Amino acid sequence: MDKSLKKLNIIPLGGLGEIGKNMTAFRYGNDIILIDAGLMFPEDDMLGIDLVIPDITYLIENQDKLKGIFLTHGHEDHIGALPFILKQLDVPVYGTALTLGILEGRLDEAGVSTANLNVVKSGDRVRAGVFKLEFMRVNHSIPDAIGMAIHTPVGLIVHTGDFKIDQTPVDGQVMELNRFAEYGDRGVLLMMADSTNAERPGYTQSEKFVGETFDNEFRYAKHRIIVATFSSNVHRIQQICDTAARYGRKVAVMGRSMVNVVNISLKLNYLNVPEGLLVDIDEIRNYTNDKIVVICTGSQGEPMSALTRMSMGENRKVQIVPGDTVIISAAPIPGNEKMVSNTINHLYMLGAEVVYEKANGVHVSGHASQ
Repeated sequence: MDKSLKKLNIIPLGGLGEIGKNMTAFRYGNDIILIDAGLMFPEDDMLGIDLVIPDITYLIENQDKLKGIFLTHGHEDHIGALPFILKQLDVPVYGTALTLGILEGRLDEAGVSTANLNVVKSGDRVRAGVFKLEFMRVNHSIPDAIGMAIHTPVGLIVHTGDFKIDQTPVDGQVMELNRFAEYGDRGVLLMMADSTNAERPGYTQSEKFVGETFDNEFRYAKHRIIVATFSSNVHRIQQICDTAARYGRKVAVMGRSMVNVVNISLKLNYLNVPEGLLVDIDEIRNYTNDKIVVICTGSQGEPMSALTRMSMGENRKVQIVPGDTVIISAAPIPGNEKMVSNTINHLYMLGAEVVYEKANGVHVSGHASQ
């Protein structure tokens, strides 16, 4: 082998120094693997642009060397570019069951029907050219997230994926810290770690903390409750359903992405709800407002989302009335603050009680702090 090929090249194609479009290539000799393939939403000055994906020119030029795409979890900033990339690259994709379940929905929408998808789980091993990958469970704001140990000819690389350390996760599946410790004992050449909250002191609270807040809000709410959150936060949705059941309320789901993820999670048993708890959004008129919870999209103030259309009086299914409690169970993504603020203002003007901001305990991060 040419000496120039006897070295490991790590090529960040997106996700470093920015929030979104995560994609990293690893090359040794004539073998390349990718970790994640995400999208990013455009900056304010990117007029006329809906989505931003990594530049894959390098991959197209070297597609004969590409051995696999490995996904850490099912968030859009880690899988969202695949419906575009897989139209140009024929490469196997590896991910956990929920990650691939969400991805399949995105691929169907994009008309991609021939993807080579392979389910992996914690403890599995996959060889891709000269690379050997092992997977270990981590906690994040979506179930089925994994980190990876990548064995290369020059040493071991540990890639954490997005993670937090949650000692009381909703599904009881704690991060496999023992696996990370074992790799540390063996010797790690490079650790590539989630740094989203690296400047935030202290620790990140458990997801169950939000469940306690839901219990308090549901206990005292006299009328309808509307909760907006990220559709991928299945554990958050689980806690909303659990709390609604505890207080005798039915749950309706609204928003295309929310409905899709809930259906996938129910099918794959990542979401467990009592029979009869979920009702169609068109059936909520059959119940009094004090017996209904609506889980919807729009936590980021997106213009066409369910909650934003409610706030503007443009949602045909749900109209905000005085006395409604609206919980925005998410933090604004940088750049979305103005849209979220506008939505909150409009909800207040319609007479809703709005609960938002982390100070009220309605959101915790999915990323580890210092």
